[in-house]
Amino acid sequence: MMVIRPVERSDVSALMQLASKTGGGLTSLPANEATLSARIERAIKTWQGELPKSEQGYVFVLEDSETGTVAGICAIEVAVGLNDPWYNYRVGTLVHASKELNVYNALPTLFLSNDHTGSSELCTLFLDPDWRKEGNGYLLSKSRFMFMAAFRDKFNDKVVAEMRGVIDEHGYSPFWQSLGKRFFSMDFSRADFLCGTGQKAFIAELMPKHPIYTHFLSQEAQDVIGQVHPQTAPARAVLEKEGFRYRNYIDIFDGGPTLECDIDRVRAIRKSRLV
Repeated sequence: MMVIRPVERSDVSALMQLASKTGGGLTSLPANEATLSARIERAIKTWQGELPKSEQGYVFVLEDSETGTVAGICAIEVAVGLNDPWYNYRVGTLVHASKELNVYNALPTLFLSNDHTGSSELCTLFLDPDWRKEGNGYLLSKSRFMFMAAFRDKFNDKVVAEMRGVIDEHGYSPFWQSLGKRFFSMDFSRADFLCGTGQKAFIAELMPKHPIYTHFLSQEAQDVIGQVHPQTAPARAVLEKEGFRYRNYIDIFDGGPTLECDIDRVRAIRKSRLV
């Protein structure tokens, strides 16, 4: 039987194995034992009520109860951006027009944003490729909604989920290559690893602060704005069926979409019943 349970200290080796299979771009599941151990400790302290809301986070694993195999992981952050800034790009529009010259240009533009500060976040969803069958992914994703419904008071009114953007099997991100690399002067994998291991100061130090016209990016980069990694498409579909929507916010590294929904409008939460 497949069961969802809270993560335990003894799961660190299993999480390392899962992290090694992500193919990159899953920032919150780095293949770093110290970081994963710290994440487990934070989850345990959250259950024990020892942390302020700004540091609380729940981590769950999907386990085969007969063999003890850990097949997947999912997590919920209670409130993002209350300690370290939480960055997105908002995809908006700037208009440049001249009546005299009869010129009107509405240009898609990226604006650096902290608009999701304080939101609860669905994160770290990953299912071992060998276990992508028999509804396991559906169970892993939906279990978080059941938990949030049972403990509604622990979470904020808005829930967000950052979807992994387009990255190839070699770790190449068109969006990063055209934008992020110009400011950070490092490969995507390096930036992703630093962020995943908690070394986030460089983001505030090096991020472009001014709006960026998307037309200045390569066509390849423009094409992946708001698009998901092929392995993430099923997870996006599950969230959209629950009421989550893309509201023109994207990840600053890979350009993947951020989906959001008011917590009480999430279908599984709204229709849940305690029996």
